[in-house]
Amino acid sequence: MNGIIMKRNFLLLILLAFTTFSFAQQQDWAQFGRYADANKAITKRPDVVFMGNSITELWWSNDSTFFISHNYVARGISGQTSCQILVRFRPDVINLHPKVAVILAGTNDVAQNLGYIAPENTLNNIISMCELAKANKIKVILCSVLPDYDFFWRKGLQPANKIIALNKLIKAYADANKIPFVDYHSAMKDERNGLPEKYSKDGTHPILAGFKVMEEIVQKSIQKTLK
Repeated sequence: MNGIIMKRNFLLLILLAFTTFSFAQQQDWAQFGRYADANKAITKRPDVVFMGNSITELWWSNDSTFFISHNYVARGISGQTSCQILVRFRPDVINLHPKVAVILAGTNDVAQNLGYIAPENTLNNIISMCELAKANKIKVILCSVLPDYDFFWRKGLQPANKIIALNKLIKAYADANKIPFVDYHSAMKDERNGLPEKYSKDGTHPILAGFKVMEEIVQKSIQKTLK
């Protein structure tokens, strides 16, 4: 009887391991599939691809006219860290052959969505995106991380000063490599180095008024870069 029970338990463990492995295989960690159909549907080379996280994703949903009217494409995915954005940079940016890539990444790194990541490693992921773009003759515009006083989904991390420190690293790299740097942070921060209510309801994601400010800032850099 004990032998039968042991054999049954062993088979159950094998089945559980196989099921877990199969489930892991099915997971699209970087969400390559998120824009797969949309990328295939593109028939005209975009002037600009905006690459990022939920801020870029919501930018499209809040003001798609801004993108459509300028022949821009948005490829933001909610919750993504810089490493996830990096691994889908080829299908969502390079393979679309844009003239310019606007990169906005880092909020979810500071929020530790996938665990702690050092600011230097966030920068390294952004540098890798820049190098991939350069190798494929795509110009790059780097953006500051938006101000955030306290992440609503991960309270207590005190991100305000961490974001400022990360932005300094990104700007220093941009300046050293003659890459345009768009400073949303300075234009949108409040006295706490957070995102004020006039621009955001949750302190992280801009509402339309906030996106309008971002559009005005980034457009200047895009127009200059396209020339």
